[in-house]
Amino acid sequence: MPNQQVRLAASRNKTGFAKTAEITENADVDVLLIGGGIMSATLGAFLQELEPDWRISMTERLEHVAQESSNGWNNAGTGHAALAEMNYTPEKTDGSVDIKKAVDINEAFQLSRQFWAYQVQRGGLKNPHSFINSVPHMSFVWGDDNIAFLKKRFEALQKSSLFRGMEYSEDPEQIKKWIPLVMEGRGEQERVAATRIPTGTDVNFGEITRQLVASLQKNENFSLHTRHEVRRFKRNDDGSWNVTIADLKNDAERTLRARYIFIGAGGAALTLLQKTGIPEAKDYAGFPVGGEFLVSENEDVVKRHLAKVYGKASVGAPPMSVPHLDTRMLDGKQVMLFGPFATFSTKFLKQGSLWDMFGSMTPSNFKPMVHVGLDNFNLVKYLVGQVMLTDDDRHKALQEYFPDAEKADWRLVKAGQRVQIIKKDAEKGGVLKLGTEVVASQDGTISALLGASPGASTGAPIMLDLMNKVFSDRFNTSAWQSKLKKMLPSYGQKLNGNVATTEHIMAETSRILQLNYSPFTAANDEAAIAGAAVIGK
Repeated sequence: MPNQQVRLAASRNKTGFAKTAEITENADVDVLLIGGGIMSATLGAFLQELEPDWRISMTERLEHVAQESSNGWNNAGTGHAALAEMNYTPEKTDGSVDIKKAVDINEAFQLSRQFWAYQVQRGGLKNPHSFINSVPHMSFVWGDDNIAFLKKRFEALQKSSLFRGMEYSEDPEQIKKWIPLVMEGRGEQERVAATRIPTGTDVNFGEITRQLVASLQKNENFSLHTRHEVRRFKRNDDGSWNVTIADLKNDAERTLRARYIFIGAGGAALTLLQKTGIPEAKDYAGFPVGGEFLVSENEDVVKRHLAKVYGKASVGAPPMSVPHLDTRMLDGKQVMLFGPFATFSTKFLKQGSLWDMFGSMTPSNFKPMVHVGLDNFNLVKYLVGQVMLTDDDRHKALQEYFPDAEKADWRLVKAGQRVQIIKKDAEKGGVLKLGTEVVASQDGTISALLGASPGASTGAPIMLDLMNKVFSDRFNTSAWQSKLKKMLPSYGQKLNGNVATTEHIMAETSRILQLNYSPFTAANDEAAIAGAAVIGK
């Protein structure tokens, strides 16, 4: 036997498949996870519980996992539960507020919380404070029209049991107690309003990713390959896929045969999906939007603000560009963040290529991109305006939320790239879709996640949706369903409207994740339902 084969044989585990750091010729896996971010880590953690004997391999272009969109410095870290984000509760033509999307997002986030709590219990995640912390979520507005909208939003949300405990105030003194930095230096005659709910969270999705992957690596059927790039796909006669993967340390290429492939590569997911050649990929194009944040690490300033304060979006702004002043826990310390300020680059990844967008253009998606550009002039106008901002402009925007902010206390940091989905549409030619979308081949052997916010916050239910599509023959079996309900106690039922179950789930996940939570009394419930928790009116 040649020396290379001897070394390979010595590295094989009991299943007979290679588990070395280098992907070897003809090594077979059940599932190939492309991209080392929160989505691949979440799917891997699910599958390791559901099918512990499956061989799973993860490839990542960069030196470490969680270096792109999942990295703590590349996103806002908001545990998106629609508690403060006003773009999730649009005003309808009749003047009423539609809360359906907010309810759906909150339901989804509760499943993610349950998934993380389960991982803590089994040891897959360590020390909850390293990745999730209690931070009140607030909406803050000024001006008569915005105040009227916020009050209607608050009253509409009281119809849902998921938003119990939210308070509304137009009293400057009360709001100052909640967020002193936002109120100090503000004109006495300026009318303002705010909502506050203490059950909000700050989440470090990069830390969740790193810990989940470290836990996966303890299983002999899992292998991680960093600095490896997927270059080509070829479908085999038996339905499996040959995937050509290059080791970027020496550019050596190897072929991996996989039964199932998940592309969770953030902005790069679209171009990789196109390389597979599946017809479903032809329906999509991508529009990249980047972001920058102002960050303060001045302890004297940071310690006086404990909240994520969301304002109203500018006309035409994409959902990830809603201004907010946030408490963050990053690299073991508390910092304060304001933004985002949108940027434009043709890169699909922060560490991508300027040719990314052009390389994704095809005869099938070019026209939809043109239609979206023509139909979304406000977005184009907004991005142009954002790109033209100066340091003084950004500081002035910060002072709308923090009037006494000192320029010297803040620095500008570049956040991650997001790729908005553009999808073919029979009537409009193409539409810009918000949120995320699971795309899968007809046989389910290839799947990908496209899109952006709320993304990571709803990772667990997104992966449930994907598994239902991809592993349809197994998903509804009693074996999988019983395991899923063990991981996600409320799985299969709606929390909205079910006060007792909501209370139990929130209390349990808060206990396990070491989050602040106080059970509501019957009096609280009655007040919330009646919309009577209005302060200062």
